[in-house]
Amino acid sequence: MSILSGKHILLGVTGSIAGYKAADLASKLAQAGAQVDVILTGAGEKFVTPLTFQSVTGRRAYTDVDLWGKEAHVLHVSFGKTADLLVIAPCTADTMAKLANGFADNLLTVTALAAQCPLIIAPAMDGGMFGHPATQENLAKLKERGAIIVGPAEGHLASGLTGTGRMVEPAEIFGHIRIALGRNGKLAGKKVVVTAGGTQESIDPVRVITNRSSGKQGYALAQAVLDSGADVCLITAPTALTPPVGARVVHVKSVQEMLDAVMKESADVLIMAAAGADFRPVQAAKDKLKKRDGIPQVELEAAPDILGTVADSRSEKKRFQIVAGFAAESRNLLENASEKLKSKKLDFIVANNISAEDAGFAVETNRVTLLFANGLKETLPLMSKIEVAEKIIEHISKLLE
Repeated sequence: MSILSGKHILLGVTGSIAGYKAADLASKLAQAGAQVDVILTGAGEKFVTPLTFQSVTGRRAYTDVDLWGKEAHVLHVSFGKTADLLVIAPCTADTMAKLANGFADNLLTVTALAAQCPLIIAPAMDGGMFGHPATQENLAKLKERGAIIVGPAEGHLASGLTGTGRMVEPAEIFGHIRIALGRNGKLAGKKVVVTAGGTQESIDPVRVITNRSSGKQGYALAQAVLDSGADVCLITAPTALTPPVGARVVHVKSVQEMLDAVMKESADVLIMAAAGADFRPVQAAKDKLKKRDGIPQVELEAAPDILGTVADSRSEKKRFQIVAGFAAESRNLLENASEKLKSKKLDFIVANNISAEDAGFAVETNRVTLLFANGLKETLPLMSKIEVAEKIIEHISKLLE
């Protein structure tokens, strides 16, 4: 996850039972390569100990004792200058009030005043505290100053009540951290459409014709685009994956639905990573086909050609400046990919051999060759699908230049 590698993240933890989630968030950040410095308020220490955070980050966790120690006059200033991002999760109503009104009575709040980096706040509080006019006024002040507010969510609260006040899950905060770090990336200001997954063509109300695509490469591409600062529309066929935080998601099933969704979009780039059906039943049965009625004869027809339709419309409507496709092949890989590159008028195509055990469908890795309209070719070694996605985004940014 190159977006987090080497980044200096300050994680503030205040007095909430949701502090245990902060430990999970700190762990995720550290595993992604970030340098995580945790600052606990006095109340935060009541719920989670500094040792917990030191154990998951490999770095010392700081408390208010450090504000008055030998580094007192420079610690918060040093943090403020070197941090790429300040995240306060969980953030109580009390700390939000201090931040909104410029109070600096502990290490966390004095560091927040000194910080020159973006601020993400994940509120956590009980009862009607979040909806109270004072809290909402403080929230509005922080938003006006550019703070990124993530949550809170609605659900069961520590008091036993149900309402808005739960801190959102660490995975969601993690996604917003990635967006904040990538805001000035190489695709900042661009709009990108990514398709993913294998379409489903109905035989009857129960059965479908589909393929083995898991959607993993498409979802990795959507995340890589977000990491590069672009707005992302992810058009996805059914899959078990969770869409990346920040993506605008359009759910489709059939290749016709995917085609319609693609043609409604206007963006700088289209990355067609989905495995759209080549064939579909001429007529789907109205009722479930029964075994007792014998083996049905399913007549197939050609399914709509998404990339072909896009190719026909690009010149007249300037819908997409760059179009990239995928060729998943089990034989004659480069020949078939080259033919598709030309016939679909693509800027480049990603060719992968689906017969390889360590590449293609369902696995976490891929082995691909990139073919470009100008005749260039680049063969990539075995990589994770995330790394493949990042490589593809590098080429897209160069083509846009």
